[in-house]
Amino acid sequence: MNDNTFDLLINLLVLFTAVPVHEFAHAFVASKLGDDTPERQGRVTLNPFAHLTLWGSLMLILAGFGWGKPVSVNPGNLKKPKRDMMLSSLAGPVSNFIMAFLSMIISKLFIYVGVYRFDSEVCWWLSMAFQYICLINISLGVFNFLPIPPLDGSKIFNAVLPDRIYFRIMSLERYIALAMIILLYSGLLNKPLGFLQAGALRIMDFLTLWIDALAVSGA
Repeated sequence: MNDNTFDLLINLLVLFTAVPVHEFAHAFVASKLGDDTPERQGRVTLNPFAHLTLWGSLMLILAGFGWGKPVSVNPGNLKKPKRDMMLSSLAGPVSNFIMAFLSMIISKLFIYVGVYRFDSEVCWWLSMAFQYICLINISLGVFNFLPIPPLDGSKIFNAVLPDRIYFRIMSLERYIALAMIILLYSGLLNKPLGFLQAGALRIMDFLTLWIDALAVSGA
């Protein structure tokens, strides 16, 4: 298997796991907090096709970075709109970090099984696959935490803003989003995003050190 085929297969796997789980998390939390909009629109499901968009899917397959169909949430149906919108928004990136954590565990398990038990190239490839899935989920989680509309981080951040400032920012959402896209594709966000992603990866590695310790003690 060459590198391009490997990358394509992993991007497809991420497309049908990370993106649907992210959007499902938004829909599930919003529905639990009282808004039936996601359920009526068929979004409280892990069915990938309920959450994918054509262009977002193509971008993820071809470039390794894409997006899903945003989940509609009606704040009027929530008991505490600001708080509950924040919780629903928070659920998406948190789901990516959970998937990254689980992927790192599986990646390490495959590496150590391959080294100490089977000396298998298959184990190495599987370890690399889950490491890549971990990295993409970290990238999605970190990116969505940015406090820039229409990303999830903006809804989390806006929960602590006065209403006057919040609605002013929302009125400028399309222009802010356009500026973000320009910054993203110009490469100006690469360094700050890379710094945050590296920090998240170090945290994941720290949280899974127990696997390293078990592997060394059982070698």
